[in-house]
Amino acid sequence: MTDYINENTLDECEFTREKSKAIIEEVSKVVVGQDDFIEKLVICLFTGGHVLIEGVPGLAKTLASKVVSKSVKAEFKRVQFTPDLMPADIIGTKVFDPKETEFFLKKGPLFTNIFLADEINRTPPKTQAALLEAMEERAISIDGQTHRLEEPFMVLATQNPVEYEGTYPLPEAQVDRFLMKLLIDYVPQEFENTLLKKFNSGFDSKDIDAQKISPVCTFEDIKKCRKEIEGVSVSDGIINYITSITKATRNSPALILGASPRASISLLLTSKTYAAMQGRAYVIPEDVKELALPVLRHRVILKPEAGIDGLGNDDVIKSVLSKVEVPR
Repeated sequence: MTDYINENTLDECEFTREKSKAIIEEVSKVVVGQDDFIEKLVICLFTGGHVLIEGVPGLAKTLASKVVSKSVKAEFKRVQFTPDLMPADIIGTKVFDPKETEFFLKKGPLFTNIFLADEINRTPPKTQAALLEAMEERAISIDGQTHRLEEPFMVLATQNPVEYEGTYPLPEAQVDRFLMKLLIDYVPQEFENTLLKKFNSGFDSKDIDAQKISPVCTFEDIKKCRKEIEGVSVSDGIINYITSITKATRNSPALILGASPRASISLLLTSKTYAAMQGRAYVIPEDVKELALPVLRHRVILKPEAGIDGLGNDDVIKSVLSKVEVPR
């Protein structure tokens, strides 16, 4: 046996594999040419984490989020983040009812299953911080009362990498709470041709209901998948491989800040989910390599001189992966 397969844990994760495949196929009916992006969204959904999405306008970030929520029968709400957005606008507030002569809670849009914070970096830090408790604790505090959020709960936040005027960089404490940072890029021309043919045939991205997206997964199914993922075996060799990668980022001369233990935990959990989605009940090094970039890229800070030399966060992480010894 290799260092990462335990003889007693070779059972297949068939249920997770089938459900993840069904979601990806359903979303791909509408979102063309973004299979890897969709797969990573499903990994975060099954793992129970949040996603920071970076890409220029027009790449179907909002559309993909809507269709994923429909495919898993989850409630979806979207808020366009602006400079004048206040915390109460997303979490809600207490409102006085003159008839009943008492205050009642008017829930904000954050009380949902999948919440899309569109252009999150366009709103001030005070409003950005309002997401922190909800993302980490799955709860919202209003006037001293704590309100639990229903599962599944997932925050998808988008930001534009081109326009920086009038934006507020996300604080490190908040960025670290995103399980992954996904970079969405232009699709190849053949997929763009397919997209244009769909629109030429009457497809309307604003009318999702007309696309007849079928809910192929419920929250009960997701809970069953999470239970299956929990049982995925991770050998000591793989655990050491993950911590060796994060330790190497801390020692990298190109970085001011390396990956934290929370990053190691995130890489472990997402690797287990990815393995289960492949139908395996054990993690292999390729799972860790596949997820290292989206899990780590937003948790490290590049030195200015490295940036001047043309290096990016992804370049440094790739260099680390090439140097860390892989379990046999």
